[in-house]
Amino acid sequence: MPMTDPFDADHFHEECGVFGVYGHPDAAALTALGLHALQHRGQEATGIVAYDGEQFSAHRGMGHVSDNFSSKEVIGRLRGSAAIGHVRYATTGEVALRNVQPLFADFEFGGLAICHNGNLTNSYQVRRQLVRRGSLFQSTSDTEVIVHLIATSLKETVVDRLIDALRQVQGAFSLVALSQDEIIGVRDPLGVRPLVLGRLADAWILASETCALDIIGGEFVRDVAAGEIVIIGARGVKSLLPFDRCASRFCVFEHIYFARPDSVVEGRSVYEARKRIGRELARESPVDADIVVPVPDSGVPAALGYAQESGLPFELGIIRNHYVGRTFIEPTDQIRHLGVRLKHNASRANLNGKRVILVDDSIVRGTTSIKIVEMVRRAGARSVHMRISSPPTRHPCFYGIATPERDQLLAAHLDVEGMAELIGVDSLAFLSIDGLYRAMGEPARDDLAPRFCDACFTGDYPIPHIDADNGKVAVQLSLLAAPV
Repeated sequence: MPMTDPFDADHFHEECGVFGVYGHPDAAALTALGLHALQHRGQEATGIVAYDGEQFSAHRGMGHVSDNFSSKEVIGRLRGSAAIGHVRYATTGEVALRNVQPLFADFEFGGLAICHNGNLTNSYQVRRQLVRRGSLFQSTSDTEVIVHLIATSLKETVVDRLIDALRQVQGAFSLVALSQDEIIGVRDPLGVRPLVLGRLADAWILASETCALDIIGGEFVRDVAAGEIVIIGARGVKSLLPFDRCASRFCVFEHIYFARPDSVVEGRSVYEARKRIGRELARESPVDADIVVPVPDSGVPAALGYAQESGLPFELGIIRNHYVGRTFIEPTDQIRHLGVRLKHNASRANLNGKRVILVDDSIVRGTTSIKIVEMVRRAGARSVHMRISSPPTRHPCFYGIATPERDQLLAAHLDVEGMAELIGVDSLAFLSIDGLYRAMGEPARDDLAPRFCDACFTGDYPIPHIDADNGKVAVQLSLLAAPV
């Protein structure tokens, strides 16, 4: 997995974000604004494709949305009343311009652009079959597999070709596509990744999260259902359910960390869900202390909930610097060691002499936690207790989240006591899996029919990860394209 931020290597990384507009004269400008709101889902690259009734136009680039779409000239070239856009954090494929989405291709039926949030778990296998049959790939992105399957489909319409293609892949996907006649939104049959339908006057919007509707003054209409295809064209919105029905397995980590706190996903306020998680954590793992301190920024809502439930004061004992560039300085070993100080600074005035409860959303490798605890102790804390608002992360994700391999996950090797000793805290506790479900308003986890995808905690993968089972996750392009 590519790690683009040398100072943030001990955290799960966002997957991707998608956005689409149909029926608005400023479609590209609205798409750029929507992508700004979804920037937290991917910071490596971004792109927009627009259609004006005659031709498609595109702009893609590495870096943030503001790096690429702040110019009137760029937006002015993206003409048309329909557009789709994407922000990317690589989960498959190298970090390169050729992998920046939306991907575009000219087909027999005309042009089609497509962008994808998620990860296909059999893309290596399908790709080899396509290469054997003569397909020439231009990227290392798993999304391009869908493009080639559309091209080789014998179905008549764009939508039927897309359905035909998606029936040949496995994995998690929320897609937004733009053709000459419509924009199309799709969620995989388990609904692992989010996708919502919105409206702005007479225009229709598709977006990964509701916060992207808010930024343009749009109205939330509904979630796109698991396994649903939404087709938006001149005649309005049409819905299809072409896949076999199965119980939804929405990614529970969206509620814990990935989604923006001001979004509503699957009918739940993310902010309120995180506060409920914090309350549940306080009930499960109380500790005699003086203050509750979040590890910013993702630990803030859970820490608020913990403080409210425990009756302890909430204090911003760690201040985050939001202005550290992603390529601030060459990441030598010495600078990596100082990296946490560049992003975080402990407030001695709030911590000195206090028994501190640190609340964070997860522990991945543990390296950042070690440095945070050292920082808090140097600021004079009498004792440091860490509380994590999720269960221990013991398994990697294969569905669109850039997680380390299992041998790099701290909880895969150490029990809680061993982790506490390594990190240097006086006590450590994680939220239980049943506590997480309770915080979501669900009954205790049913091992036979779990409500969420929680594989990173339980190892219960709802979708076969065929490529990983075959040891093909990190195969280079030269091997992907090699003859069999």
